[in-house]
Amino acid sequence: MAATLNLIGGGHLGRALGRLFAGSGVFIVQDVLTRSPASASDAVAFIGAGRAVASLAELRPADAVMLAVSDDQIEAVSAALDLAPGTVLFHCSGARSSAALHAGAGVVTASVHPVRSFADPAAVAADFTGTWCGIEGDGTALALLRPAFEAIGARCVVIDAAAKTVYHAASVFASNYLVTVMDAALLAYQAAGIDEVTARALAGPLATETLQNVLRMGARPALSGPIARGDMATVARQQQALDGWDAATGQLYRALAAATITLARP
Repeated sequence: MAATLNLIGGGHLGRALGRLFAGSGVFIVQDVLTRSPASASDAVAFIGAGRAVASLAELRPADAVMLAVSDDQIEAVSAALDLAPGTVLFHCSGARSSAALHAGAGVVTASVHPVRSFADPAAVAADFTGTWCGIEGDGTALALLRPAFEAIGARCVVIDAAAKTVYHAASVFASNYLVTVMDAALLAYQAAGIDEVTARALAGPLATETLQNVLRMGARPALSGPIARGDMATVARQQQALDGWDAATGQLYRALAAATITLARP
């Protein structure tokens, strides 16, 4: 018999993982609790398994409990649970470690963070294979969770729980701040008289090739441009021009230039 799983939180991530676990037979999805009975019923319909419940008191004992709630709810929700010794309690936050879980005696805890966007849970559930998951926590908990996630196609990597926030910031750099830098580039192209569509077409090959080089060779070998070749006069002229054009973009350039000078040092 597969292990039983209760799911607390039925948002995009919870629904996608619930469908994957139920469909693969890795877990028997048992009870699903969300913010309202209606959303719990919707989640059960999406998952294709489980029973919608309206309160923590209705949750039946399970081998594992997954918290797919917002980061600021992890501590409060876990503290309100009454779990039997041996239960595996885990959350899927990228920013909080398993230490955020308040578990009773004998309950083992962990966190498993899939590194991808869950904006479209149906698409994620259909194409989860190869998804990297950062895992940390109690060894007994991971002994159950790692094979379960690997069975639905995850590639698991153990991370240092003490550096969980830094780990999450890494994803912000690789995703969110990459968008911010590209926005600055596109706006600067437009300031030079290039229309937005053409600016994107112009920036695309350069950004794509650079990213491919970083992933293939590493950051320092992939670095090119004026700082890499020691042309600080050009950097100074660009800084002056950007400060005169847009102060916020000038500040961003200044911060990135300082970090790039450090990166370029032998």
